[in-house]
Amino acid sequence: MKNLFSKRLTRLTEKYGELISMPNETSGIGNGIFDRYKYPVLTAAHAPLFWRYDLNETSNPFLMERFGINGVFNAGALKWGDKYVLMARVEGADRKSFFAIAESPNGIDNFRFWGSPVHMPGSGQEETNIYDIRLTRHEDGWVYGLFCTEAKDPCAPPADQSAAIAQCGIARTKDLVTWERLANLRTHSPQQRNVVLHPEFVDGKYAFYTRPQDGFINAGSGGGVGFGLSASITDAKIDEETIIDPRIYHTINEAKNGLGPAPLRTRLGWLHLAHGVRNTAAGLRYTLYLFMTDLNDLTRVIYKPGGYFIAPRGEERVGDVSNVVFSNGWIADEDGTVFIYYASSDTRMHVATTTVDKLIDYVVNTPGDGLHSVNSVAALQQIIDRNKQSTAPSPEVG
Repeated sequence: MKNLFSKRLTRLTEKYGELISMPNETSGIGNGIFDRYKYPVLTAAHAPLFWRYDLNETSNPFLMERFGINGVFNAGALKWGDKYVLMARVEGADRKSFFAIAESPNGIDNFRFWGSPVHMPGSGQEETNIYDIRLTRHEDGWVYGLFCTEAKDPCAPPADQSAAIAQCGIARTKDLVTWERLANLRTHSPQQRNVVLHPEFVDGKYAFYTRPQDGFINAGSGGGVGFGLSASITDAKIDEETIIDPRIYHTINEAKNGLGPAPLRTRLGWLHLAHGVRNTAAGLRYTLYLFMTDLNDLTRVIYKPGGYFIAPRGEERVGDVSNVVFSNGWIADEDGTVFIYYASSDTRMHVATTTVDKLIDYVVNTPGDGLHSVNSVAALQQIIDRNKQSTAPSPEVG
């Protein structure tokens, strides 16, 4: 038995080492806006062996997995010193999620989890699950984490064991290890998900991007991505939400939408990455899109390309919740490189790289959604006509 245990442990260790040290590479020639990468940056298999296995032969002679990891996805992101840090949602086989931090020297591969998961303090209220954290380095000197905190709906009938209530949990830290839990955000909406903290004060107050909704899954009367101010962060309360990016019929965000990570300040405006959801015969489809708001008026959208920015493709479409891409973390380096971390199908984490200049060009010069087929054709025809008039030779322009 000892020989079998040792052989299995050796094999597991070898395979794990190969996985976490595997170099990544770009996939295909890209679309000129961003580059995808061939391999996911984090998966369930990246969870350390000493998390998943009891490595004591006496108590685990068959070297069985004792704590199963189902998925690693929906990670907040931050540059921490010279490391690229992801604070991932790790979901166990028991369906409970928790946060864990992985770091990489280059942002595209060799992500390794820290020794222990994040010990996030409780809220003092009923709280079954926490997930999807957004990290914001705020000008007040703290790093804040805003995340979804979920509990069973106490008003649901006993036969309904799926009804839930979601609210925005808030915590802050100075070292990413010790977290101070603050009071949950209060708004007039029955439920809140996908709440993001703006990195700067606005009129001396803390600014939040919200997503009001009536139910746990359906937005209901929630109109889209909201914006509101709170005088306090330790007891955050928004009295008035303004919808800045509404849901619109027959678009990629007709069912619901929500902001991803905290926006990036650029020379032209605040750059936002968001997800949009539409319903299909196969279920909900999640894609990512971009828009830009005014530097001085955060409620005014000044540019918004039509359609999606990133959509699930190939193996990304398969997983626990299929046909989904979701992002709540990106990192902009000082040289202008942007690392966009996105999850696919509630299962794994990917990275796409681009630059601030490319994103500005995309947002400013890509046609907006004309909301009608005739307008889509008109926008396409404009590109065709410009190419016909171009002096550059092209065999595809007739």
